[in-house]
Amino acid sequence: EVQLVESGGGLVPPGGSLRLSCVASFKMDYYAFAWFRRAPGREREWVSAIASSDESPHYADSVKGRFTISRDNAKRTVYLQMDNLKPEDTADYYCAASAYEMGVITASLPSAEYDYGAMGTQVTVSS
Repeated sequence: EVQLVESGGGLVPPGGSLRLSCVASFKMDYYAFAWFRRAPGREREWVSAIASSDESPHYADSVKGRFTISRDNAKRTVYLQMDNLKPEDTADYYCAASAYEMGVITASLPSAEYDYGAMGTQVTVSS
């Protein structure tokens, strides 16, 4: 049973934009969501998260001011709008969900502790 599916990745030039989507197959109202990325040869990086209680967004310093996370519970979808993309944003992006909101928005919850995870979508920023 598929729980989370991402889409929206692709190849864009530096300065370009992409919007990633993460669709849940479950009622997502009480789950916080996070976006992660993993670039070749690098550690997994927490990128952004959105709370379930007040839908407050949270960002890593590396993407703050360029990325925007949002959610539409009625559509069971979480979005990551990525603007002014840089080559260093190149990575596989994937979303994850957990009912433990504080752990998600503070990036302190280990990946193995998330209730749901997904396979990822590839983002390549190159001219």
